[in-house]
Amino acid sequence: MAWNPSQYLAFAGPRMQPAIDLLARIPQDAPDTVIDLGCGPGNITPLLRQRWPDARILGLDNSDTMLARARTAMPDEAFEFADITQWNPDTRYDVIFSNATLQWVEGHDTLFPRLLGHVAPGGTLAIQIPRNSDAPSHRLIDDVIESGPWRDLLAPIRDANPTQKPEWYRNLLVGQAKNLDIWETEYLQVLDGDNPVAEYTKGSQLTRYLGKMDEPWSREFESQYRDLVAKAYPPEADGKTLFPFRRLFIVASA
Repeated sequence: MAWNPSQYLAFAGPRMQPAIDLLARIPQDAPDTVIDLGCGPGNITPLLRQRWPDARILGLDNSDTMLARARTAMPDEAFEFADITQWNPDTRYDVIFSNATLQWVEGHDTLFPRLLGHVAPGGTLAIQIPRNSDAPSHRLIDDVIESGPWRDLLAPIRDANPTQKPEWYRNLLVGQAKNLDIWETEYLQVLDGDNPVAEYTKGSQLTRYLGKMDEPWSREFESQYRDLVAKAYPPEADGKTLFPFRRLFIVASA
């Protein structure tokens, strides 16, 4: 995915709140080692540093653009390129923290147990992933895919959605984790600006598709989506746009 850090961070506040809530549920007071898995532009890493000032924190991501932004913003922190599908460290970590990343990675049936296996005894695997595929913001992307000449190109990307229901993850991890908490929260995000839901998804979900198309398809696809999503999320009387967004949380101890 061709990430745009500025587009992603345009809604830094709503994107950050789930990470704050996930961080609050991690029991470790003074871990030695912390992985920020899928650190993106590094916007969450300062929260980890604030919580654990003495820890060795390493941010990992597979986007050079995002890593460059993170290194510029936090030159004193360590960030490295890593492909989560191939990440197989020689050591275990006290905390592996992953915020809004693993929804892009297929094979959760093997990925999540493998990540928990990289957690040191007594440590924590903490994951937050969006689960908003039933919302108009996401379903309208499917509608545009089906209605245009790009269907054969984009349908396989759409169909490769690895995210499952909460009980699926419970059954997957309950035999491996010493303690396991799984919950969902739907955030009522209050957004500013013109057609902000389209701008929000352009920084994340829509990126999956626009990056696969050349002009004029990418421009036509985005235009059709923007028209549809503007009608689905009209502004309120005060000019704000309400964007409910559901997220899944997993906190598993090794």
